[in-house]
Amino acid sequence: MFRRYRRTYTNDKWVIIMMNMLEEAIIYATVMHQGKIRKFSGIPFILHPMEVAQILSTMTSDQEVITAGILHDIVEDTDGTLEEIEKRFGKRVALLVSSESEAEYPGEDRADSWKRRKEESLLVLKNSEDIGVKMLWLADKLANIRSLAGEYSAKGEAIWQSLHQHDPEMQCWYYQSVAEMVELSLNKTGAFKELIKHINFIWPGTFNSDKAKYKKYKEVSIDGCKQIGRGAKGEVYRYNDELVIKVFNQNNTYHDVEQEIDLSRKAFILGIPTAISFGIVSVGERYGAMFELVDSEPVSKYIARAPGQVETYAKIMADLACLIQSITVDEDEGFPKVTKRLHKYIDGGVAFENEELAQRCRELIDTLPDSDNLVHGDFHTGNVFLQNGEALLIDMDRVATGDPTAEIADLYYFYVVLGEDDPKVVEDFMGFSYETAKKFFEHFLRYYLGTDDEQICKDVVEKASLICYIRLLCKLHKKSDPVGADRKAADRCLERIGLLAKKLETLGY
Repeated sequence: MFRRYRRTYTNDKWVIIMMNMLEEAIIYATVMHQGKIRKFSGIPFILHPMEVAQILSTMTSDQEVITAGILHDIVEDTDGTLEEIEKRFGKRVALLVSSESEAEYPGEDRADSWKRRKEESLLVLKNSEDIGVKMLWLADKLANIRSLAGEYSAKGEAIWQSLHQHDPEMQCWYYQSVAEMVELSLNKTGAFKELIKHINFIWPGTFNSDKAKYKKYKEVSIDGCKQIGRGAKGEVYRYNDELVIKVFNQNNTYHDVEQEIDLSRKAFILGIPTAISFGIVSVGERYGAMFELVDSEPVSKYIARAPGQVETYAKIMADLACLIQSITVDEDEGFPKVTKRLHKYIDGGVAFENEELAQRCRELIDTLPDSDNLVHGDFHTGNVFLQNGEALLIDMDRVATGDPTAEIADLYYFYVVLGEDDPKVVEDFMGFSYETAKKFFEHFLRYYLGTDDEQICKDVVEKASLICYIRLLCKLHKKSDPVGADRKAADRCLERIGLLAKKLETLGY
């Protein structure tokens, strides 16, 4: 690792003292940012990374994190590279700086690429497991919004025209997203409280004002607790004889958990049998939601113990799905359209591979009837608990309105499509064999459609499978371009999507 040396004269002797990482970073950043000024204030640019470092020093004494704060704009705003930063300051500092360095789109105006760049960088923040990344983002955004709030005080709405993104609502979305993603880890810091205060000043009411005050979430431990269920968003543990706790994946924000609980309450009022959570807690670095579920287990556990009874449980699930989809709601109830989620799958996968095919997929999605009936959106046996013979749902964050083809597609995805390349994926997720999973879906579909007609079932599955392969391709693109086995799976998805897109004229049934 590169180090500069300086001489100091002490007691008539020159003593060689190795400069520490922070001093080296300050000199390096000062040289690299020389001549650059801040947009609003006109002050030397180097004062911004120094402010970020100062904010970081209120949260941590980790020299690598504070060093990254000093260097965080080197790659974006100078000729410096991550390779040089790694050589001088080490791999972790380079990784931290990388998390704050947006991708460039040569030949495209920065205003046009603004939202894409922000979405991509937020994905890095969301998936990072290094607390230093969250600290760095919080410090940088706080330094930026301090400046923004000062200008807003002086000039009001006119300030937006001087930014690449002129829409203040989009700016709000960005700062709000960052705050939500760092909240669980850093909500007790003064930096987080100040960020919330400035966001609420520029965009009043964005956050509950209590977030800007000291608040300690109830902390619970799941050490020794038995895991009784698992879904795409987290695991469910038996906390004691009366309570279960759903522990959300680390990339779920407080807002995500809050939204799920709110939708659960709405769904309960509308007649969906669901367990209502009565509190959000912190479980280490993750959020949890507590539910009162006495002597209950997910349907997956029942099937795993008695796979020969899979048809019985398929009928229970089919009856529950029919109950959910018999409920109609008004638009002002606040439930989104299911097609919105399906379009996101297209944009997150097919659109990266073939825009013409993506457009055809969008057209087919739009043929789904615009229904006011509810669909669950994450309907599988890991999310349905049996308590005294009654089926209860505990995962409600994707409840929407729309055509049930989307619901069937979710089931086909979980029980069939995810296991086509590797059956173990389904077996690990559901807790029973892939063959049992396929039998479950076959029984479910017959009961749900109310028919044994093989051709009717085949037609419905064919339409649902297009949505499944669109969703799987989006999953394969989730973090980066697919390579190796993922690339082969992506090519297979593309082939099937292409064939189905040509064959099908509508997705409704």
